[in-house]
Amino acid sequence: QVQLVESGGGLVQPGGSLRLSCAASRRTLDYYAIGWFRQAPGKEREGIACVSSNNERTVYVDSVKGRFTISRDNAKNTVYLQMNSLKPEDTAVYYCAAEVAGTNWCMTLPHEFDTWGQGTRVTVSS
Repeated sequence: QVQLVESGGGLVQPGGSLRLSCAASRRTLDYYAIGWFRQAPGKEREGIACVSSNNERTVYVDSVKGRFTISRDNAKNTVYLQMNSLKPEDTAVYYCAAEVAGTNWCMTLPHEFDTWGQGTRVTVSS
C-alpha cells in the first residue's frame, strides 16, 4: 500500500503563500487520485482539492478556488498544493489522501479515500 508524507506547513502571515508537498513511497502514484483535505480545530475534515490519476481533472471547493492550485509530478511521486493569498480561516492541519481510481476520477469527499498521510499544520496569523 502506498504511504504518504505531507510537508511544507508552517506559520505564515495573512496574504502569504505556502507550498505543501505530499510525497509517496512504496508504490507509484500513477494510478491514484490524490485529494488534499484540512481540519480546523473543532471542525470536521473537509476536502479542498483533488487531482485525477491522469492529471487531466482537478476540483476545488469554492473557499480555495483561485487561491490554491493542486499539481502532481509523477516522476517525483509527489503531489503539491500551492496556497496563495492565505487567510486566517485557512488555519488547519492539512492532509493528503490517495485512492486507486479511474483515470478521470476526482472527488473531495474524505470517505472516498483509503490512504492518508499524517498531516502538516498550517497557521495563518499576523
